[in-house]
Amino acid sequence: MEGGNGARRGSRVEMSSSPAAAVRGARTLIGFTARTTRRNPPTREGWWFLIATLLVGVVAIDAGINLLFLGFGIMISAVLAGLVLSELGLSGLRVRRVLPPSVFAGTPYLMGIVLSNGKRRLPSFSIEVEDLVGGRPIEKRCYFLKLPAGRTQETAYRNTPARRGRYRLSGFRLATKFPFGLLQRARMLSDPAELMVFPALVPPPAALLRGLPARPGSAQDRGRSRVGEFAGLHAFRHGDDPRDIHWRTSARRGMPLVREHEDDEAREATVLLDNDPALVRDTATFERAVSEAAGICVELVQRGFSVALATRGGLVPADVGPAQTERLLRALAVLEPVAGPPPVARRGVVVRVRPGAPPRLADPRGLQRRTA
Repeated sequence: MEGGNGARRGSRVEMSSSPAAAVRGARTLIGFTARTTRRNPPTREGWWFLIATLLVGVVAIDAGINLLFLGFGIMISAVLAGLVLSELGLSGLRVRRVLPPSVFAGTPYLMGIVLSNGKRRLPSFSIEVEDLVGGRPIEKRCYFLKLPAGRTQETAYRNTPARRGRYRLSGFRLATKFPFGLLQRARMLSDPAELMVFPALVPPPAALLRGLPARPGSAQDRGRSRVGEFAGLHAFRHGDDPRDIHWRTSARRGMPLVREHEDDEAREATVLLDNDPALVRDTATFERAVSEAAGICVELVQRGFSVALATRGGLVPADVGPAQTERLLRALAVLEPVAGPPPVARRGVVVRVRPGAPPRLADPRGLQRRTA
């Protein structure tokens, strides 16, 4: 399969590539369209059978032997019966996809294929279904031995995408050699769809994990500041800002009490992926950096961070939860080297990823000074 490039524009994702809606959800079903084309190549055995039929016919005409004419008629009838039965087997069939919830480059996935027989009485035998990518069938196919009338069957094929990106599925190819295996009757169904393939996940280095807070927002990891969510009150201590004194509660208690706020910076993390074309020595190095960034994003979201992704020409704003993981992976799936201002982060935990260099923690204040 060949991956394309593009980007998905959501309410929280802004990337420099052109936006396009991508396919998602294991329960998403893509129906077929009625526009079809047919191909009817004989099989290798069919070619031999047709040559033998032609020879029998020539000899029968030349010699005038009735037995040869009878054999020639039987052979011609077998070819015509094969054409009719195969056409009846392919008629009235409907096919749709059951898309996987997520697909990663280099990792096998299962694509569900649902085949329905809309005929009232006639079953279909020996049906092969192939998915088409760019009008060409992939190497995997699904096989249905018998599909009774009015019934639906589901199976799946296993495939491994070579690289990340947007894959364009153009339709299906339905084929059968029933009943004699002499002629292959095929029908092409146009059914365009798109499948987003996320980058492969490379686990973050152990040294990087040791430098991250285990649980952002927990009692031992909370910082106190004058911004962020209200966390409570504590007795006034030397060094506290007098502007944080809660005067009403202090007057009631008879002692100065100071507001506490949870430090939002301890909860936010930004992954800086430098996709400068000057840093990309080869495709493998850049793909490795993208996979490292993907693995770090997934790890940070699982640890409870509000994760943002900053690249040259694009930004995924910070957020939490599985939906944010999907937004980050979709942005990384279509990321390409582009020129532009370097990515920056203003606060929180910052992980910097550059092609050809190991990921490392960075000081956001130092990054701001260097890029100012």
